[in-house]
Amino acid sequence: MSVKIRLARHGRKQHAYYHIVVANSRAPRDGRFIERIGSYNPNTNPATIDLDFDKAISWLYKGAQPTDTTRSILSHQGVLMKKHLLDGAKKGAFSEADAEVKFEAWMKEKTARVQESKEKMTSSQIEEKKARLKAEVKVNEARLAEIAKRNAAAAAAKLPAPAPVAEEITPVAVVEDSAPEVEVAEENTEA
Repeated sequence: MSVKIRLARHGRKQHAYYHIVVANSRAPRDGRFIERIGSYNPNTNPATIDLDFDKAISWLYKGAQPTDTTRSILSHQGVLMKKHLLDGAKKGAFSEADAEVKFEAWMKEKTARVQESKEKMTSSQIEEKKARLKAEVKVNEARLAEIAKRNAAAAAAKLPAPAPVAEEITPVAVVEDSAPEVEVAEENTEA
């Protein structure tokens, strides 16, 4: 029986997460498995990986073959590096204590790189968010100015002309003999 370390899909449509399982290679993808050794959620940023380190190494030593995706997950978590160092210790290249020291140094370096990457991503996301906010504020100000202009024009059109202020009127003497003068506009008749 060939044993595989692979992913079993769970979750809803367009929002899958996976269990990392050890299963017979002939079993269905989401079907029967021997043991569950972890989980993988690609929906978070960065992806969340929960793995039982010792069980994974144990199954690798028993001959379980990881699929391509699980191989990359195991590599990312350091399982394959630890197995490589333990194999070197078994062959006598160095002691197990040296292997453990090398592995810890490798994990510290990897953790530092991942943390730096997260901080860089976070800072770039913050800057991008600030830029989008500034652009949105400009658009909102322009929209508010346009609305204020439109409202002022509508208010001016709806209101009647303001009534003239009544001033004191002084009586004027009226002459009844004179007729009012009417001016007739001359038409310009050019043909």
